[in-house]
Amino acid sequence: MRDVLEVLEFPKVLALLAERAQTPLGQERALALLPLSREEAERRHRLTQEALTYPYRLPDAGGLRAAYEKALGGGRLSGQELLLAAEALEEAEALREELKGLEGLGAVAQGIGDHGRFTKRVRGAIDEEGRVKDEASPRLKAIRRELGPLRQQILDRLYALMDAHKEAIGERFITLRRERYCIPVRAGMAHKVPGILLDESESGATLFVEPFSVVRLNNRLQSLRLQEEEEVARILSELTALLAEDEGLSETLEALGLLDLLQAQAALARDLGLRPPRFGEGYALKEAFHPLIQNPVPNDLRLDGARRLLLISGPNMGGKTALLKTLGLAVLMAQAGLFVAAREATLEWPDRIFADIGDEQSLQESLSTFAGHLVRIKEALEGATEKSLVLIDELGSGTDPEEGAALAQAILERLLELGVKGAVTTHLSPLKAFAQGREGILNASMQFDLKTLRPTYRLLLGVPGRSYAFAIARRLGLPEGVLARAEALLPEAGRLEGLLELLERERLALEGERKALEALKAEAERLRAELARKEALWEEERAERLKALEREASERLKRLEAELKALRERARTEGKRDALKEVMALRARYLPKREAPPPPPGLAPGSPVEVPSLGQKGRVVELLGEEALVQVGPLKLRLKTAELKPLKEEAPPKAVTLRPKREVKEVDLRGLTVEEALLEVDHALEEARALGLSTLRLLHGKGTGALRNAIREALRRDKRVESFADAPPNEGGHGVTVVVLKA
Repeated sequence: MRDVLEVLEFPKVLALLAERAQTPLGQERALALLPLSREEAERRHRLTQEALTYPYRLPDAGGLRAAYEKALGGGRLSGQELLLAAEALEEAEALREELKGLEGLGAVAQGIGDHGRFTKRVRGAIDEEGRVKDEASPRLKAIRRELGPLRQQILDRLYALMDAHKEAIGERFITLRRERYCIPVRAGMAHKVPGILLDESESGATLFVEPFSVVRLNNRLQSLRLQEEEEVARILSELTALLAEDEGLSETLEALGLLDLLQAQAALARDLGLRPPRFGEGYALKEAFHPLIQNPVPNDLRLDGARRLLLISGPNMGGKTALLKTLGLAVLMAQAGLFVAAREATLEWPDRIFADIGDEQSLQESLSTFAGHLVRIKEALEGATEKSLVLIDELGSGTDPEEGAALAQAILERLLELGVKGAVTTHLSPLKAFAQGREGILNASMQFDLKTLRPTYRLLLGVPGRSYAFAIARRLGLPEGVLARAEALLPEAGRLEGLLELLERERLALEGERKALEALKAEAERLRAELARKEALWEEERAERLKALEREASERLKRLEAELKALRERARTEGKRDALKEVMALRARYLPKREAPPPPPGLAPGSPVEVPSLGQKGRVVELLGEEALVQVGPLKLRLKTAELKPLKEEAPPKAVTLRPKREVKEVDLRGLTVEEALLEVDHALEEARALGLSTLRLLHGKGTGALRNAIREALRRDKRVESFADAPPNEGGHGVTVVVLKA
């Protein structure tokens, strides 16, 4: 497996991955990454997608691991090391809480343990500078409580001595020699300050003397310092042991390493444009590219049950080998939980990858390049199954072309029998002829631009590639006689090259037609988009015009209401008929006319009807919308038209005297607002007076009573009204107000 990884340059991908890791833990995991189980690989893909959408900050896991390993090895951590370890664990626990709400990363972060016992103890014993606090232990606190005053007592006594013997003191300062406080005394004046000589200057002019008066104090100070160091060492050892005994720390480091690796995978995908793969049947890659090549040319690639092998031919340096590695790397990266270098990728999960790419020589076994190829191909022929992926570069090369072609064809036949999927590159023309039209294998080639004599690195499916040897030679000006002789020496190859040239011309012609059709399609799409844009603009303009019309209508309606109100006041206060005429003219001009609903079939004024609910017959006097005034015997009843049953005319109906159309007998106010109804009542009262009517029926309906109360309140104040009351029960009751006008 390691050989295949090297051949396909998988370690180079891992090196790029490691560069994006933030901690040594992540870097080590990146460099050691290998294909995983399918379930774990799919889980890593989901985790990488989460890491892309939710970036997070990692603690210093490298420093934490170093401290943990030192503690396990029996070493004693310094206060600074303990403090950094505690900070890393606190940040790790905070990260666990931060990722808790995420499905995948949250599960990984749950591997971070609870290390509160260690972190709280460190925070209580170590200050922010890494020094052990006085409160770390009662003994340390007692020692330091004595140390401070004792040190100050020594300093005070030494300063007093220097002030008392100024002539013997060179410079007034106190220093430490051999961890004991002393003062500088001139060489010839040592007898002035009796004490112990601890040191002297390089010139010998200054002696550093510990006066006898502070010897006992220095001794006590030194003893306390040793006790302090011993207690500090004990506390640091205790905290180190506490870290080493933390059983959950290994799982925490494992979780932090995986979180770092996942963030590195997300960064690699973002930087290289990688996408998540999907595992399924066969291999289908869209816009696949080699992730290690600068400015790669993407290609589509597909292998399935009907097209298991791809035979790729074409000139050298045309991208054949890179295409093999592109496919192999995509599979390896997907199996390792990485995203792949393709816009879309459906990949089969092969049981094994066989790759024979590049020269393989073994000096120890005295194998030639050809023999090295055969060793790898032998492994594939013996170990491959229909679930295997086989990648072979330059099949049949390295030996006699005729023998190599025969052997290569036999190998291809055997691979087809095994049912493996894969891709093979070759320069041998007989293999191109073998693959043409054969089931399970498809010719393909890498495109070459004869005008520039450069490859385009684009894969052409269904077309075998040409060597372009004669074409390049002719383009470079090789004598035509030499070229003709070469073609004559290889008649079969010449005919095949001619056929391939013909096929390529046809392909180029079809390619030109395809591009022309694509241009027409693009133009049609452009026109469609332009039409859609204009339609959208038209709809927007139409909507704006409608809004403008609505605004204009609303403003006109407001002006009309104001005019009507003013005219009504004039008619009421001045009592002029001209004002009423103006109001009626405005009504006719502006207010929408409410068309009365058409009478039901068979009902008309004067037509006979049956009233089933009463078991009586009658005759229609007047139609009032959904109701009708019916003469039943001596009574006139207001009934719903739906309750009436038309009858055939048995005899010439008696003439029914209908009142003139202008006679205001009843005003239907149902459905109007209070303001509209009051305006209608005002018009009706004025018109009734003009016609000399004594009574007026106002049909307002029962409903909530709001309209009825508003109308009656207006009638109560109107000087034209004598009185008003409900209509009889059989003529509308509370739903109708009968108004008696003043004479």
